[in-house]
Amino acid sequence: MRRTHTVLAAVGLATAVLALSACGSKSNSSSSSSSSAASTSAASTSAASSAPASSSASASKFTACMVTDTGGIDDKSFNASAWAGMQKAQADGKATVSYVQSKTEADYATNISKLESQNCNLIVTVGGLMGDATKAAAKASPTQHFAEVDAAGNGANLQGLQYNTAQGGFLGGYLAASYSKTGVVATYGGLKIPPVTIYMDGFADGVKYFNTQKGKSVKVLGWDVAKQDGSFAGSFTDQGKGQTLATNFIAQGADVIFPVAGGTGLGSAAIAKSGGKASIIWVDSDGFVSAPQYGSVFLSTVYKGVDTAVTKAVEDSSSGTFATKDYIGDLTNGGTGLSPFHDFDAKVSADTKAELTKIQADIVAGTIKIDSPSQPK
Repeated sequence: MRRTHTVLAAVGLATAVLALSACGSKSNSSSSSSSSAASTSAASTSAASSAPASSSASASKFTACMVTDTGGIDDKSFNASAWAGMQKAQADGKATVSYVQSKTEADYATNISKLESQNCNLIVTVGGLMGDATKAAAKASPTQHFAEVDAAGNGANLQGLQYNTAQGGFLGGYLAASYSKTGVVATYGGLKIPPVTIYMDGFADGVKYFNTQKGKSVKVLGWDVAKQDGSFAGSFTDQGKGQTLATNFIAQGADVIFPVAGGTGLGSAAIAKSGGKASIIWVDSDGFVSAPQYGSVFLSTVYKGVDTAVTKAVEDSSSGTFATKDYIGDLTNGGTGLSPFHDFDAKVSADTKAELTKIQADIVAGTIKIDSPSQPK
């Protein structure tokens, strides 16, 4: 099943190659898998509790086990997307999957060790914050296969699943600037780590490109590319902090907000929905699908193809072709991009849609170069 097409495919303006690349990248299982993840989450209440996925497919002897970061299995973001990818591998009959949920960062090493003791064939860890624990475990157990979302691998038994989301963020920044009526947009992160700041770099650069092309002066709150510093919630789960940040940004005139903060961003969506003074560009998985209660305020999503990359990592490993080379998702392979505009489709001008199509093509061709210190190599 396929989830979301990029906005370029949705408006039918991309070149055939780009459209096929984008459309083939996203799974349509987001809605069902999010609800499945939500129900499974209820059974996973302790730091080291685990839950299997249910599936009508015949059980596979190959076991793939996942460790969430502190955002939890139903964060409407990268943990939920990774779990959807795991479930897809099980539905395909390639693996029997389960997860362990982390409550704190101190749980990472413990949870990885727990899965090793359960003889999981592949252990998938989610989030850059788990990098040190995963690398240590991979070094200590050279015959155990690992894959990690948002961190580099080791070229041996740990495959990194990384994403050049500066490219998708650039499209999001251009969209935000073109849609803004106040000339002020904003972004903030959950924590100041590369998988977060790469989005923010791309977003700010996209706004800057809009200003250059249009002779405008749209202002970005929350992130300074030159200083590599800005606003952070300090959490991927604190919706109250997301509300506070959004309220402050709106008070300063921002009418489009880009939270790169997992579940924390839901607080900003709640403020946008209650006040009607701002729109949200979501992150990681199509927010209109994963958090439909806020669909009316989601202008678009800068997605990250976590689900498809995780599915491939599991199925490759199951087939005996574990990849030692890191995967890097970008605009060329559907690893990042813009989700459809959904309720905002009629509000985004045809000119903006055409410009986004051209910008994507120029980024792919190298005509537009994006330089973020957080980009994967």
